[in-house]
Amino acid sequence: MTNKPVKVIGAGLAGCEAAWQLARRGIPVALSDIKPGKKSPAHESDTFAELVCSNSLRSDRLQNAAGLLKEEMRRMGSLIIAAADEARVPAGGALAVDRELFSGIITNKLSQHPLVTVMEEETTQIPDAPAIIATGPLTTDALSEAISAMPEAGLLHFYDAAAPIVTRDSLDMDIIFRASRYGRGDDYLNCPMTEEEYHTFVDALLTAETVPVRGFEDSKVFEGCMPVESMAKRGRMALAFGMLKPVGLTDPRSGKRPFAVLQLRQDDAADSLYNLVGFQTRLTFPEQRRVFGLIPGLAQAEYARYGVMHRNTFINSPGMLDEHFQVISRPHLYFAGQLTGVEGYVESAASGLLAGLSLARQLRGEALPEFPTTTALGALGRYVSQSNRNYQPMHINFGIMDALNERIKGKEQRYLKISQRALEQIDSLAASLQQKEE
Repeated sequence: MTNKPVKVIGAGLAGCEAAWQLARRGIPVALSDIKPGKKSPAHESDTFAELVCSNSLRSDRLQNAAGLLKEEMRRMGSLIIAAADEARVPAGGALAVDRELFSGIITNKLSQHPLVTVMEEETTQIPDAPAIIATGPLTTDALSEAISAMPEAGLLHFYDAAAPIVTRDSLDMDIIFRASRYGRGDDYLNCPMTEEEYHTFVDALLTAETVPVRGFEDSKVFEGCMPVESMAKRGRMALAFGMLKPVGLTDPRSGKRPFAVLQLRQDDAADSLYNLVGFQTRLTFPEQRRVFGLIPGLAQAEYARYGVMHRNTFINSPGMLDEHFQVISRPHLYFAGQLTGVEGYVESAASGLLAGLSLARQLRGEALPEFPTTTALGALGRYVSQSNRNYQPMHINFGIMDALNERIKGKEQRYLKISQRALEQIDSLAASLQQKEE
């Protein structure tokens, strides 16, 4: 084992998770980030693991692939998931967090770890191995150019957007009602819309002024973060069947299901901020106030943060990275996070876990961990490393995991069975790794 610190570039979700997995196995880490001296257009805070889009890490149920991935990570000792559990705020069946508390926990854990040295610096060249590059989808121009110069990288990009956040005190609670879909608690605020109100909103949205984004094309927007105005162009009822769908909700004042509903999700532990679920946008700030103010309950809304849009960058990972996120042609050099083409907070952190764990074991002279593709972690590794002619960012889903050998009719039961199988294998692998590392 070398005493040379492993350089982890980028203190986002992936970089922080990778640094934690290395340090907890006795490997010294030099964690570098451009913040707080310099920030990307999407970043605001000085802390690590800043959540720049939603405050939700998506479903926490085992019948959902994102829920399974989080549970696998819990059992593998993930720092990111432990911090999320500690900073949790109500969100029905999802794991949502107070973003400041979440980032603060992670920053303190790493800053105070005796094997982690934090450095504020901009990396402009590919570092010498051992190293993990986890600079995220907003990698600086200089480092992007250095990565592009790698023969196998094939740097690509798409566009991503963040939803607005409003203050709770500015909402009209005479109109808005509390409820989760299908009676699963009351964690969301709901803005009910009549048919007339819905069409008035859509008309305004379709004609609203947007911020020009250089090189922007709807085809280059990741589906999971499609701006609401782009989604509306797909058809007049696209929003009513999408982010404004009213299914599973009843307005207690009328006793009926609204024609459409905008849900607001709690964004902080103090219950003072709420984000507009699914309302990623590139409308100008004045237009956001005007158009979103047409939604019942938001007429006087005050915005703690407006929606923004930015370019996300990712490498053509298949053929460049193996299933551990290691550069095939450069042993001990890894990439992690959204830069690799995994999409989402949890997936980014998961890639950091795989990269950090794998590199730590290599440096300790131990065999690389083999995550079966029947697990969510193993399936992610396969997705970024297998041949793919049209490689695009991907959320974890049951479709990229190995199917069951038995036929189960009900989808919920089938997904639960897949999750149970995966967790049995994760428990076995975690126990085996722990035994070998002791």
